[in-house]
Amino acid sequence: MNEVITNEFVKQYENRIPPFGYNGMGYIVYKRTYSRTMDDGKMEEWGDTIQRCINGAQKIGADYSKDEAERLFDHMFNLRCSFAGRMLWQLGTSTIDKIGGNSLLNCWFTRVTSVEDFCFIFENSMLGGGVGYSIRREDVHELPKVNMGVTIKHECTKDADFIVPDSREGWIELLRKVLKAYLNGEKPFTYSTILVRGAGEKIRTFGGTASGPQILIDGISDICKIFKGREGKKLRSIDVLDIINIIGAIVVSGNVRRSAQIALGDPDDILFIRAKRWDLGNIPNWRSSSNNTIYADSYDHILERVWDGYGSNGEPYGFFNLPLAQTSGRTGEYTRDDCEGLNPCGEITLADKECCNLVELFLNNINSLEELIDCSKLLYKAQKAICALNFIHSETNKIVHKNMRIGQSATGICQALNKLDWLPQCYNALKEFDHEWSKKKGYNTSIKLTTTKPSGTVSLLSGSTPGVHPAFSRYYIRRIRMASNDALIPICKKAGYKTEFALNFDGTYDHNTIIVEFPCYAGKDALIAKDVSAIQQLELVQTVQKIWADNAVSNTVYYKKEELPAIREWLKANFETSIKSVSFLQYKEHGFNQPPYEEIDEQTYNKLIKSIKPIEVGRSDELSGDVFDGMECAGGSCPIK
Repeated sequence: MNEVITNEFVKQYENRIPPFGYNGMGYIVYKRTYSRTMDDGKMEEWGDTIQRCINGAQKIGADYSKDEAERLFDHMFNLRCSFAGRMLWQLGTSTIDKIGGNSLLNCWFTRVTSVEDFCFIFENSMLGGGVGYSIRREDVHELPKVNMGVTIKHECTKDADFIVPDSREGWIELLRKVLKAYLNGEKPFTYSTILVRGAGEKIRTFGGTASGPQILIDGISDICKIFKGREGKKLRSIDVLDIINIIGAIVVSGNVRRSAQIALGDPDDILFIRAKRWDLGNIPNWRSSSNNTIYADSYDHILERVWDGYGSNGEPYGFFNLPLAQTSGRTGEYTRDDCEGLNPCGEITLADKECCNLVELFLNNINSLEELIDCSKLLYKAQKAICALNFIHSETNKIVHKNMRIGQSATGICQALNKLDWLPQCYNALKEFDHEWSKKKGYNTSIKLTTTKPSGTVSLLSGSTPGVHPAFSRYYIRRIRMASNDALIPICKKAGYKTEFALNFDGTYDHNTIIVEFPCYAGKDALIAKDVSAIQQLELVQTVQKIWADNAVSNTVYYKKEELPAIREWLKANFETSIKSVSFLQYKEHGFNQPPYEEIDEQTYNKLIKSIKPIEVGRSDELSGDVFDGMECAGGSCPIK
């Protein structure tokens, strides 16, 4: 029986208003991001979306009883817990039948050692996923030397050597042919994009609008220039970074909802470390496509030059402690993990070609330990069913079915510090349930179960502070990137939200992307970043890593320049034994012209909010469509669906 949530049950909730967060902003985000068109032509309301998702989870093997499904519905309706954003968008749709588990999961990791690894990144990015990738010397060195005299030419004809099909597979095949020509000695060729749909046309499978062929043509041209500069030589890590960043720019341009990257490099790779020193000039815009992190087995591996980017003259690089990730679950608990990297937001440790599988627990909205455990077990059954699905790539099938890795994320932590003692008890209950359920279903037990993700969009639904992060400030502006041709832009303008074109790092404007500003109030009880030192934030990460997250804790530690000496001393004493991943952002003077967050005072907030017209629940069908970019993760880097 797949329809465990009936229409009659949903009708009981028709006149109830879900407790969406941030004075209704959560409802706007929901309608814009996860509401789909129903068979009658109307847009889903929250209850409809939950019904579709739970019934969809049942269809793929969650095996809910009627009572379990209805309990989960109530938990989700009241925003105590939720499926991850991609699941909210895709569960219960026919896309799962076409591309399997790839439709439901957001983030991936790969080592870059061959042509197919670039294609893996391109494909999963085009499916709306984020990808982490290793460009260590030991990985990049496996790539062949670049062939000399290769010419790839675009022609607007019907008789080019390769006519690019108007599909995801067609774009990937073009990239594959380019890479093989330069790296595997295959024949140079001409290509035509006459079949590629124009800019602004609809994309059916995942929604959104097409960017048109020009961004593909420009991207391939830029990639060819990288290869031309290394003819007869091996690619360096910086070259591989640029090629993958260009791939990300191709995916993002004109349709900004998709793609996120984290590049993981050697700690002594000077070119990689300087890749995002914007103050040096002549840094290509495409390098903004990735967050960059170094492999650091200990604090001593962090070179002095890495800290140069922490002084407003570049982007601070994160640190990834691979040995700790491979040998530890929760801090102090030994677990052998074959992971080699991270997802783009740094909360899930992943093996080559493995993917994330996330859900959300809104700790601030949960009323008891029993309620927390119930939410955890019910969401787990859907996660485990997703792990058992088939995926596009055979390598992914092998590692996902082996590890059965999931990540249950607690969010709203800085609004619920009095509930932290519930987390280890919930973890123990979940681990016991994993053994029972896996045995019953014939699955492997999950190598890891829990995490704390940065949680942007879904936390906005519930009014939660994101993951382990404090609220940026009591009152602030939240900036969101959208495609400039998005139908929501005129609606936002009409509602009174400020909009402007996105500014590139070189000072030019990106006319394909609009920034929309949302005034926000974090609430009187939320922990505020400016009231919490960088060390206190690190200690909270350390605590959550010990009591809850057996994967990792995604974190962006806000810091002030004067705190850097104390941060370095703390990391020297604690990094090797208790921190798997960590990233930083200067609280002010961070170098961004349009930062995701900007502090404002109460007077400014009240002035801005007066000019905004509220959108009533149930009366905003026009808000459904593409997603907000940069809201899935606190730092504004990860995709939504």
